[in-house]
Amino acid sequence: MTDNDQLRAGQKAQTNSARARTLVAPVIVSSDSVQYSEDEIISKYSYTDTKVTIGEDGTVTAFPQNSLFEFKTRRKVSRLGLMMVGLGGNNGTTVAAAMYAKKHSLEWQTRAGTHVSNYKGSLTQCGTFRVGTSSEDGTDVYSPLSSLVPMVNPDDMPVSGWDISGRNLADAMDSAQVLEPDLRNKLRPFVDKVVPLPAAFDIDFIADNQLPRADNLIPGQKQEQLEQLRRDIRNFKETQGLDEVVVIWTANSERYSKEIEGVNDTSENLLKAIQSNHPEVSPSTLYAVASILEGAPYVNGSPQNTLVPGCVKLAEELQVFICGDDFKSGQTKMKSVLVDYLIGCGVKVKTMVTYNHLGNNDMYQLTDQVMWKPKSAAKSKVIEDLVEANEVLYPNDEKPDHVVVVKYVPFLGDSKRDVSEYTAETFLDSHYTMIMHNECLDSALCAPLIIDLAVLCELFQRVGRSFKSASTSPAY
Repeated sequence: MTDNDQLRAGQKAQTNSARARTLVAPVIVSSDSVQYSEDEIISKYSYTDTKVTIGEDGTVTAFPQNSLFEFKTRRKVSRLGLMMVGLGGNNGTTVAAAMYAKKHSLEWQTRAGTHVSNYKGSLTQCGTFRVGTSSEDGTDVYSPLSSLVPMVNPDDMPVSGWDISGRNLADAMDSAQVLEPDLRNKLRPFVDKVVPLPAAFDIDFIADNQLPRADNLIPGQKQEQLEQLRRDIRNFKETQGLDEVVVIWTANSERYSKEIEGVNDTSENLLKAIQSNHPEVSPSTLYAVASILEGAPYVNGSPQNTLVPGCVKLAEELQVFICGDDFKSGQTKMKSVLVDYLIGCGVKVKTMVTYNHLGNNDMYQLTDQVMWKPKSAAKSKVIEDLVEANEVLYPNDEKPDHVVVVKYVPFLGDSKRDVSEYTAETFLDSHYTMIMHNECLDSALCAPLIIDLAVLCELFQRVGRSFKSASTSPAY
């Protein structure tokens, strides 16, 4: 027997290892370090780090250091709403479609049979973690993330947002050609009256090829646009009876903003720059500032430098959660994992040549070379820290030869194809080459990340942290 047909047929492997099981019930931690009340979970966590000194003779001395933190998590989940910048785009419509389909338990037909709505690809909804070992039979016990701490159910999240195109979501879904026709038909009654809010817009920050779509814009200068965005967030929160709103940028990539002293270097200067309609304040920064001023977490899902220093300082001053530097859901994500694995094994990656081609509007925008620069940088810099962490393999600032090519192929629509070739040196400088080919729906990769980010932002808003103590005593 030289195949695994018996295992594929369901016969158990002849091994002594115990099988794992997943339990969906809430996880209660019985420990002196964790306390539960009706309103809160309070946990103490000892974080171990190491301080390092390097002597004149090159001797490295390590000093283990323990830091004790206390985390306080509110147990009551907020009523959360999601606002997406780019609601009418491929990502926005795919996220909205999944949430409406799941909420209404929709099923649809393809040539492969019947499909049921789900959140596959979502860490918070489908990921599990190892809790420990069963005291009964020694099997590993796993639980979903939401079993450890209370999390928002995406089914309960109202959705809104902005788009430079005023098409309703039903027509936008048809145009995106991501979803199966039967699912689109079943969603149409729920979304054909949903129209994106008018969007902030500045043609200087996106490609000219987007102008034909731009029929749904907020009039006025940047201060007026900022005030309207703030009203939109407040209105959504009030009309839906929400406790929290998360704003996520899933629109096209912009060009880089110039970071200028006196313009966007401090929160005060940034607000003044908006008032004066300064040309280097991008639409994405307007959304970020509006979110921060309204106390709404903001996630930047594209590679442009939305979060300029003044924006970061404003968020710090008002204690509002912000994050993000491109979603990186496909080839770049795979690259970061694979190169980490190879270098971690002592294998020296010499060349990485990666090709992407697809035909959606996001890629159409990137045919403009100015708009391509931030995306190119995001794809290229993903392995820098991995290389810098191993001067044994990469001495004297040596780096792999890293080539990134992305092409627009309209016929493929949202179907993204990528071919990646990695050539490395291993034992005695012998060569090791891997070639991967991936095909996927670009928006179906990205949509679950957006759902995760919304859920996790709400969780982070409920978590407080306090620093208790630090010591340099040995940590065993």
